[in-house]
Formats: sequence, structure tokens, C-alpha cells
Amino acid sequence: MQFVAPAEQYDRFMGRYAPTLAAALADAAGVSAGMRVLDVGCGPGGLTRELVARVGAGNVVAIDPAPQFTAACHDRNPGTEVCEGVAEALPWAEAEFDAVLSALVLGFMRDPDQGVREMARVTCPGGTVAACMWDLATGGMTMLRVFWSAVRQFTPGVEGERRMAGTAEGDIVERFGRAGLEDVSGGALNARADYAGFDDFWEPFTFAVGPSGQYLHALPAEQQARVRDACRAALPDEAFSLDARAWYARGAVPAALPRADRA
Repeated sequence: MQFVAPAEQYDRFMGRYAPTLAAALADAAGVSAGMRVLDVGCGPGGLTRELVARVGAGNVVAIDPAPQFTAACHDRNPGTEVCEGVAEALPWAEAEFDAVLSALVLGFMRDPDQGVREMARVTCPGGTVAACMWDLATGGMTMLRVFWSAVRQFTPGVEGERRMAGTAEGDIVERFGRAGLEDVSGGALNARADYAGFDDFWEPFTFAVGPSGQYLHALPAEQQARVRDACRAALPDEAFSLDARAWYARGAVPAALPRADRA
């Protein structure tokens, strides 16, 4: 899935969680000064910004398939190399990065396992690959849980986003293992976002950003109003904050085999 919404609309919808989630993922991956780092599926640059703060713009490279996102990421992170492309076919040679990270992207890849293999391929031996996705399987991402719970009041059989790759506990860990990464570990990352009130929560859904926004956009106006009212009943009108849990995994790239032994 490629996002077509403007970067500013993504910022209001999901980007508001980026500061806390990006810091948590970078901590889990052990990103520190002196490393050369790649951000796969960078979007408008939320994780990229955190990586730049840790290792410097000249040591950060980012890639995303959406041209409006790559433009925003470049503008917001001067000095970084930002490319347009997909995770399943990264345009770099083997072993170019000390760490490769991906936040909230795995579930949108056409072939998530291939995306992980590519992330491992461009990471140097002993380097780190890390990725995270929201906990949608058990509702740990509060914003989306409130929305889909409201939808299911009227359409009980709707799957929503809970079948997406990476959204169940342990899913990313298993994918990393299949890709041949070593010392794979995983767990939960916690993020948080503030809202000025219910309208600040609801309006970004009307931008048709991501699966939930696109689902809402496709509903007749009467059904949209019902979902809105159900969400309002679950949230306060005054300012509030929402917690969000993401599942993550990190793994190390094994020592490269001798060239003659590679199949």
C-alpha cells in the first residue's frame, strides 16, 4: 500500500505518535553516534529525525515509495539522503549500513518477508535490523482500537487492520528468524500522543489516511456519522492523551559466508 495523502495530513493522523515511538525503536536497536543508519519506509520523516539527532544527518539514509513523503522527509531533515523506492528492492549493495530500521511499515509491504531479507542484505555483518508495527491484534494501539470498535458496533464482522503483518505479538520475531538473523529478540514499545479534544481525534480520520481512514471514506455519510458518534461516546470532549503499544523485533546480521559458498 502506498500512501497518497499529503504529509501534513499524515502528521495529524499518525505522525503525532512518531516522537515517542521513534525514540523507543532507536533505543531498542541501540542506535548511537558513529553508526550509518537506514530508515526503511520513512514517511514524512518522524523516525529519520530521531536518527539524525543521534548520528548526524550525513550518516542517515531514508527511503519511501510515496513521493510527497520523501520530499517532506528531505525538507525536514536537511543533509540526509532520501530516496524513492520500496523495501522489497532496496537500491544499495550488501553490507552498507550498521543498522537498518523500519517503523510501522512491515504491514504495508507487498512481501514483508522479502522486505526483511532486503533490510538484512544491506546491513553489515554484526549490524542490527529492527522493525515495529502497532499492536492491532489485541487492541494495544488505542486510537485505532477506538475507531474499529465503533465500526464493529454496526458491522460486527469487519476485520479492520488486525491481520496485517507484524501486528500480532511475535510475528516480527518469526519473520526475522526466517530471514536468517541471529540473536533475535522482541517485545513491546510504548508511545503516546496528545489531542486537543474529540475533534482533533476525529478530523484526521476524514483525511482517508491509511486503512481506517480509507474505510471511513468509503462509508455512506449516515454510517460515517454513526461511527463518529460511537467514537465520541468513548472519548472525552476536553484535551486527552492516548497510549499506543507496538510490537518490535531486533536481530543481528550473521558473519558473511565466503563468496564461493553463497548459493
